[in-house]
Amino acid sequence: MDSYEGSATLEWWANRSTCLHRVGVRVAVRAIGNDWACDAFLEPPLSAGERESFDFLMRLDPLFTLRLDEESTLLVDVVAAGKGGRLVLTTPRTEAAESAGRRQML
Repeated sequence: MDSYEGSATLEWWANRSTCLHRVGVRVAVRAIGNDWACDAFLEPPLSAGERESFDFLMRLDPLFTLRLDEESTLLVDVVAAGKGGRLVLTTPRTEAAESAGRRQML
């Protein structure tokens, strides 16, 4: 698979039983050599209050769970990329993912 486009969900988990925020996104993932790149767009766009909550969680800890379907998930760092709801998703640093594992359980 060289690329994937489709709907997904970003989730911010406080612990293994409490998801504090869940938002729909449209993702475009593409393989680049041995790595990957992913852009996402909020779908539908968030209200002002929802966006404020989402931005707060990204500042608190940008580590989210990307859920592609009921069985397929991975941890990603989320960064806002300009206006229009565009997000860049990247592989988290190993030490960040390990320390956040206490917070973020799938």
